[in-house]
Amino acid sequence: MTALALLPQTAPFKDDDRLSLDRVLGAASPIQRAWLAGFLAGIDAGQAPLPRVDAPARAAEPLTILFASESGNAERLAQDIAKLARKGGFKPKIIDFADLDIADLPKQSRLVVIAATWGEGEPPSRATRAYADLMGASAPRLEGLTFAVLALGDTAYAEFCAVGKAIDARLAELGASRAVERIDCDLDFESPAATWIKSTLEAFTPAQDAADNVVSVDFSSRAGVEISRDPVAAEVIEHVNLNSSRSDKETIHLAFGFDGAAPAYEPGDSLELFPENDPALVDAVLAATGLSREESLRSRLLNERDITTLSIKTLETFAAETGHRELRKLLDEEQARAWIEGRQLIDLVEAFPAALTADQLTALTRPLPPRAYSIASSRKEVGDEAHLLIAAVRYEAHGRKRGGVASTFVADRLKSGATARVRLKPNKHFRLPEPSTDIIMIGPGTGVAPFRAFVQERRAIGAKGRSWLFFGDRHYTHDFLYQLEWQDALKDGSLTRIDLAFSRDTPNKVYVQHRLWEQRRDLIEWLENGAQLYVCGDAKAMAKDVRAAIVAAYADVKALSPEAAEQAVSELERGRRYHQDVY
Repeated sequence: MTALALLPQTAPFKDDDRLSLDRVLGAASPIQRAWLAGFLAGIDAGQAPLPRVDAPARAAEPLTILFASESGNAERLAQDIAKLARKGGFKPKIIDFADLDIADLPKQSRLVVIAATWGEGEPPSRATRAYADLMGASAPRLEGLTFAVLALGDTAYAEFCAVGKAIDARLAELGASRAVERIDCDLDFESPAATWIKSTLEAFTPAQDAADNVVSVDFSSRAGVEISRDPVAAEVIEHVNLNSSRSDKETIHLAFGFDGAAPAYEPGDSLELFPENDPALVDAVLAATGLSREESLRSRLLNERDITTLSIKTLETFAAETGHRELRKLLDEEQARAWIEGRQLIDLVEAFPAALTADQLTALTRPLPPRAYSIASSRKEVGDEAHLLIAAVRYEAHGRKRGGVASTFVADRLKSGATARVRLKPNKHFRLPEPSTDIIMIGPGTGVAPFRAFVQERRAIGAKGRSWLFFGDRHYTHDFLYQLEWQDALKDGSLTRIDLAFSRDTPNKVYVQHRLWEQRRDLIEWLENGAQLYVCGDAKAMAKDVRAAIVAAYADVKALSPEAAEQAVSELERGRRYHQDVY
């Protein structure tokens, strides 16, 4: 009997192989055929490539970035960190210290703090409330929090980076864990900050198993790009001293023109001016150190290095380089801090004579920083120009006449037709409200600069809201800055009212805070009806006195306790209706 052919002639086998398979399969029982089918399927499955199963994407890790800023540097760094963190797989959230609720801190897992120190070891004005809460006895425990602190400061002040140091210590005291060591940055913070950002984000990145597909981000190569900003050239097209010839002050109205469009500034923004040092002072420093013939060094000291600031760090460096015994003794006996008061680099190199190399002298200095000035114009009125208001700082200390680096550069050497380098510094926390909103502007002296921009802007757009200016200076006759402009603004309605305080015109000195108290009923009525309040000028005394006057006004007009009046002003601040741009 001939066996049944099971494989067709079209099967992919040679004839002999096909006949052999037919003989085997034809004689096999159904069970044997089923086993063989399963066996062959198993072999195929074992030799086939495994199907790809992608690991689930890792959820973005939360990262809270908290900043306390006065001049805007800490806020800008917070934004830089957020950009890089987002590229590295984090989900960053930026919080202004002014908006921080301390009770929310225990809910955070990773925290980066960028904190500036203001004045003599104080927090930035908008951070005062939350900073006090953090330092207070009722601050919550933070055992579940990992943190890192970047402190900004100025070695010219005794309490260098005091606020950042205090926050760093306080977070650890409350039980939080430090991810990386705190860094304390001087005015030339950009390079060390970029390095710190890289290491901090790497420290916060969770450890991954080898099988995880994690994209690595080169933080170091990106950080410098994010932080850098370039100045532009501007020509002085107007240079006018607004004080009379009989005034003991010198306040320069400076108008800049640009080769093309002006920087895209808004009322409330500042312009950073890159100054040059006094050539006579540069020459005195070079002569005292035996380097008068170093022309390239002279150029650097004129344009790039800070030759006025004196700090303990400078003294330490000088003592180490020269081995000067008298200076070493001053440092060891902790008398250096008192000696520095009112002195500059020229005093150091003359009091402790020593020949220096160009590199040694350069090491005693730091980069010459720009100075920021509130812009005193609106582009809607002046077009492609930007105006500044700068008071020349001149004084005498330790038998030597001194001057502010930038202000005397402007007053003495930056004349019409000259060119300077400037850079826009936005300030989104000092912006005008809706045109229908009333505004109260308090700006004695050069603090009036941004309010000139405010009035110009509101005139140009036909704002319906009322505007009230408090201005003060020394003498009505000699120091009434922009007097004619304010009078014209009152006539055309772009300024509703003005209250003046000239401190030297009466037996008892009168300041803007006194005028606030005198007009307290109208002041509170404006605020109760939604007006926004702006303060610009001196931070050490004026801004504090103005705030105290407003608290007192609330207490008197609304019959509130001191605590309730303080709470009322705090609510203005938290509601972004009390704005400060102080220096």
